[in-house]
Amino acid sequence: MGDTQRRTTESGGVKELVILVGILLTVVAGAIGTYWIRSQGVEAAPGAGAVPVKPAGESTRPRVVVPAPPAGVFHTDVYFDFKSTRLRADGARVLQETTALMDLANAWVVLIQGYADRQGPAEYNRVLAQRRAESVKLFLVELGVPETAIKLVTIGQDGALCDDPAKECQQLNRRVHLEFRKLAASAPSAPAVAGTGTGDQAQADRTSPAGDR
Repeated sequence: MGDTQRRTTESGGVKELVILVGILLTVVAGAIGTYWIRSQGVEAAPGAGAVPVKPAGESTRPRVVVPAPPAGVFHTDVYFDFKSTRLRADGARVLQETTALMDLANAWVVLIQGYADRQGPAEYNRVLAQRRAESVKLFLVELGVPETAIKLVTIGQDGALCDDPAKECQQLNRRVHLEFRKLAASAPSAPAVAGTGTGDQAQADRTSPAGDR
């Protein structure tokens, strides 16, 4: 009788121990599983929504975007020889190609700016720049551009880009700059621009004092 009671007590103790061990294993397994899930979430976070870190030395200022010129606006330059106001063949070709971009069914304005280098008297260079601009204006009118759409500005040697005496540098100063701009308003229909003129078409040179002429 005593042995039976003792075995029953021992059996009950073993069951309680097994249950206790089972509970402990369940708690440990749950803790391990929770840690693994959290660790996976932390590892995935940088690829999902983390803010990228800029390399050392890279500027954090916003990048400035330069807007493109509006549609219907373009520029070109025509260059002249030393002591000359005569439009060269290459200049005539540039004007023909540029005016071909104009749709004369719309209203346009063409700004012509005359320049000269710093050689010679300032007043003479101003007159020289004006004559160059007038040569370009005359050729544009011959190409079909309405004279009323052309605005002429004389800048002369004050607009010189280069002071180096080298030939290539001075050539930059002997120029006429043109800005073509399409206006919002429409104009009456006009004939298409015809590419007239195949060579130098402008005023003849005049005898002038020493300097850029």
